[in-house]
Amino acid sequence: FDFKPELAKRNGSLPPAELLAGYRAAFINPNSTLLGPKFAFQKSGRSGLETSELLPHTAKIADDICVIRSMQTDAVNHAPAQILMNTGSQQFGRPSLGAWTLYGLGSEAEELPGYVVLTSATGTSGGASNYGAGFLPSLYGGIPLRGTGDPVLYLTNPKGVDREAQRASLDTLADLNRLALDAVGDPEIASRIQSYEMSYRLQASAPELMNLSGEPKAVLDRYGISDPAQPGYARNCLLARRLLERGVRFVQLFHEAWDTHGDLVNRMKKNAADTDQASAALVMDLKERGLLDDTLVTWGGEFGRTPMNQGGSDGRDHHNRAFSMWVAGGGFKAGHVHGATDDFGFNVVADAVHVHDLNATLLHLLGLDHLRLTARHQGRDFRLTDVHGNVVQGILEKPLTALPMTQKQTRS
Repeated sequence: FDFKPELAKRNGSLPPAELLAGYRAAFINPNSTLLGPKFAFQKSGRSGLETSELLPHTAKIADDICVIRSMQTDAVNHAPAQILMNTGSQQFGRPSLGAWTLYGLGSEAEELPGYVVLTSATGTSGGASNYGAGFLPSLYGGIPLRGTGDPVLYLTNPKGVDREAQRASLDTLADLNRLALDAVGDPEIASRIQSYEMSYRLQASAPELMNLSGEPKAVLDRYGISDPAQPGYARNCLLARRLLERGVRFVQLFHEAWDTHGDLVNRMKKNAADTDQASAALVMDLKERGLLDDTLVTWGGEFGRTPMNQGGSDGRDHHNRAFSMWVAGGGFKAGHVHGATDDFGFNVVADAVHVHDLNATLLHLLGLDHLRLTARHQGRDFRLTDVHGNVVQGILEKPLTALPMTQKQTRS
């Protein structure tokens, strides 16, 4: 999303010394040579958004998305960067964005969890910390649905246990848990009661949700799904739409396969082929169904990659100083590019957007003030953005007319 002609021109040469001043590399020697773009770029839509030739389907939604070219983060390795992106902290035990959202807004879904996680490829380096509830009640955490077998383990009752017997057992267990709740007042006991009830309802709702046989062939083809029963990113994108239609508040898709330290060309081709069509299809599908205006869609990773080569097989190292993401729907400025990087894509030179700023903006568009959405823990109030973060005015369709006092002070 950020083509650099100068980088292409200087492919194979050493980067300027001033570019690397104070640079801390994750793995490579900072004096590695520059590696130019490996793929052509094209302008798409009325907006003229530049996209890689590897993303022909994303090019079709150029006028529906907002590309942020000036993202920044603090972490240079996968697990801490993923956890920072999702929780606002590199430390374990903080609530995730989805958990904060559910804590602030609740969920409209009665038969499904309010926060659902779908994973393809190899999972996530940060593990469950990426979607956990942290110190909030556990009922706000994300619930992973599996792509193969039962969506949730033990979804099917064992032989000899029918629905009526299970209901009676759960009612007895709930009575015992309520006695414990009255005695000690631990909110986790209340969460456990609700979790058991949700698990019971999932036995009926999850199989229907995961069964795509009723989706028209045209819809499956749009997402690039040749076998509705085959797990993968495309299927997860369609499931995300179905979850949103059923009132689920927050759906998170993970596809961790982008760590291109080597064999860049082949791996990028595969990753793009796995994700491009379905990502674009989800945006188009939501738009056609009248859901995009009420849905926030974000697409991106935990950091970028270096403009320098790593090793002898065309690879790029982790890079936290500058990277791109795109967002769409629910109040984002469509067909817009925000921010800029230097001629090498190494440093942000205009309108930097830190992870904290992005999260503050997402909460704002959800109707939540990131400065006021707090939870008391260990003697102080915590929030997703901690003591950081400003709403990014430049990516909003309707910028704020008045900034919160703290944000005014930060910007002055």
